[in-house]
Amino acid sequence: MKAIVSILGYLWRGLDGVRKVLHLILLLALFLLIGAALTPGVPLIPAKAALILAPQGALVEQLAGDPFERAVAEAYGTNRPETLLRDLIDVVDKAAEDNRIQLMVLDLSSMTGGGIAKLEELAQALQRFRAAGKKIYAFGESYDQAQYYLAAHADEIYLDPHGLVLIEGFGYYRTFLKGAIDKLEVDVHVFRAGKFKSFTDQFSRSDMSEQEEQESMAWLNALWGIYQSGVSKARGLDDGALAAYSNEYAEIAKTHRGDLATAALERNLVTELKSRREFEEQIKALVGEDEDNHTFKGVMHWDYFAATRSSEALEIDGDHVGVVVASGEILDGPQPPGTIGSDSTVRLLREALHDEDVKAVVLRIDSPGGSMLASEVIRREIDALRDAGKPVIASMSSMAASGGYYIAMDADEIWASPATLTGSIGVFAVFPTLERTLQKFGVTIDGVGTTPYAGSLRLDRTLNDGAKEILQNSIDHAYSVFVNNVASAREKSFDDIDAVAQGRVWAGVDAAQNGLVDKLGSYKDALNAAAERAGLGKDYKVHYIEPPMGWRQAIAMRSQALAARVTRALVPEHELFANARRMLEPFEMELKRLAKFNDPRQVYYYCPCSAP
Repeated sequence: MKAIVSILGYLWRGLDGVRKVLHLILLLALFLLIGAALTPGVPLIPAKAALILAPQGALVEQLAGDPFERAVAEAYGTNRPETLLRDLIDVVDKAAEDNRIQLMVLDLSSMTGGGIAKLEELAQALQRFRAAGKKIYAFGESYDQAQYYLAAHADEIYLDPHGLVLIEGFGYYRTFLKGAIDKLEVDVHVFRAGKFKSFTDQFSRSDMSEQEEQESMAWLNALWGIYQSGVSKARGLDDGALAAYSNEYAEIAKTHRGDLATAALERNLVTELKSRREFEEQIKALVGEDEDNHTFKGVMHWDYFAATRSSEALEIDGDHVGVVVASGEILDGPQPPGTIGSDSTVRLLREALHDEDVKAVVLRIDSPGGSMLASEVIRREIDALRDAGKPVIASMSSMAASGGYYIAMDADEIWASPATLTGSIGVFAVFPTLERTLQKFGVTIDGVGTTPYAGSLRLDRTLNDGAKEILQNSIDHAYSVFVNNVASAREKSFDDIDAVAQGRVWAGVDAAQNGLVDKLGSYKDALNAAAERAGLGKDYKVHYIEPPMGWRQAIAMRSQALAARVTRALVPEHELFANARRMLEPFEMELKRLAKFNDPRQVYYYCPCSAP
């Protein structure tokens, strides 16, 4: 009997194992089917067509979040649209040499900016497209300031007769929390070094300080001048024409009785007023008609990118320049794309260090800074690359401020756009305590400790004077370390750097004059400099060093994203909640930013500035 039970047990376990294997095969087949369903085919490009360049959301150096998070957010409609800048530039440069692409149509209606430095990079690609003998046509029902900067680089700009061109100049406005903090009776203890280090003002003031106004107007005027110069040169406008248009907009609207489209035409901001149908008919005459959609023959830039990318080898063999993108706030530990994690970024830099084919590294930075410790950990990896004989070039995008500057300063060369926001060499720490808030609800804290500082850093206890002194001394030391390291990297004295530090933000053009950056130029210029230092010649290869996505992640992303789409269809989000979320987004973003800070000492190299 025992033998029979044992045999039956073995048989049952065997059948159960077969069942599990069959289930696994079935699930894998299901995942493959889902993957095939969600993977679009490679689009066909007509023999004669227009490339439609239609950026969505903000231009970014790196898409935020891991692929699965982005897929689910997109499925639920909660994502913030983003377009990878380098993809757009690749598309434009490939299309310039593609005989099938006859012209380009700019559809900028869904683009929300991303900083003048990024707009400049894309505008330079548009100029290369035109230099290849191909024309660019822009059409819009209206143009905001960022959209118009790119539209200005088209051969012809068309505006709907009921539209407008809104150029309002640059502003910098912050959220101040002191009123709410006072109502809640929270005690926020602020420690900082640098008289212009203004991030902590949001906790202690209800308005902008005189020092911050002075500093902000300096870089705002620099960026406003760069914007005007770029547009005026592209459109052939007189100096001061854009400033006059912006300053006199109310009078212009009155003079034209609210006809803002005609006002833009008279100021030579657009070529002609046309409806979308009229514009499409014009392009149809140039490239032919798409008989299925009854519009002109065109290919969207993302379809063109997919078609041209699919024909390229994914692996880059041989010597090349490696690129590591550092985009977002600098935080400790591993972080998803769109945030600079000390662990995750170090992992990429070490991959470049140990890859014999990587002969030079470009660190592409778009960051307001963050954790002091995380910034220092990343800086050490830059030194390790240089010690190994691999040149490192720092290339600054729209922003490389505070901690963003800290991780750049030891590079062999620092390149910035004239419109980059950088500097902000200063330090702060914030420590809130809630003892008064708790007392409102009858909650009190009492106890004993073996030293004066036992329990002194509890959020529910008053911060004693000794602890305050320790924190301030720590901040002063961190500032001294920052300035000394910059002075050493830039081969200047402490006093020289301290004079341009103090937490002050500089536009790239001014940072170059103050010796904080080596050269002004584009991302392409930085790549060329890296290739030259590595002796790779002019026809060098570029490889982006990024975390790989394994097959498990890919399958999970596709299957779960499909499930999210189905769920959203069954339980649609109410429009009221969507609108409320949009209205509260600025406040929500501020709270999320504060919640992400995770430096173990709560000491930060961070700039509150934002690139217009």
